[in-house]
Amino acid sequence: MRGPVAPPQVPLSASRSDSFRDLVRDSVERLERRWPQLAEIDFLVLDVPEAEDESVPLGRSVPEAKGRPALIVVYRRPVEIRTKSREERGMLVHEVVVEQVAELLGLAPESVDPRYGQD
Repeated sequence: MRGPVAPPQVPLSASRSDSFRDLVRDSVERLERRWPQLAEIDFLVLDVPEAEDESVPLGRSVPEAKGRPALIVVYRRPVEIRTKSREERGMLVHEVVVEQVAELLGLAPESVDPRYGQD
């Protein structure tokens, strides 16, 4: 019998979805330094959005409601399809997070992250 290519603690064995969640987490942590209120927002990664229109969103935000915190969702597969490398994916994830945070806070994306759109 053959064993795994790499032991579980080696990054090689991290799944694509785990790596994607790390990108979202990194983006949120980067923004939390400037916007501490993001700690009150839930961030979620889903593989794909529910079928809606012809357009496929990369993310969405849901304002807080009675007994439920605000939520930002980033859709993994649509982002992955639009990027070729981990670096591109990280940049697009950050753009999606910035756009959704801006929508929730009622600000322009450039206000949330002054480097928005400059990468």
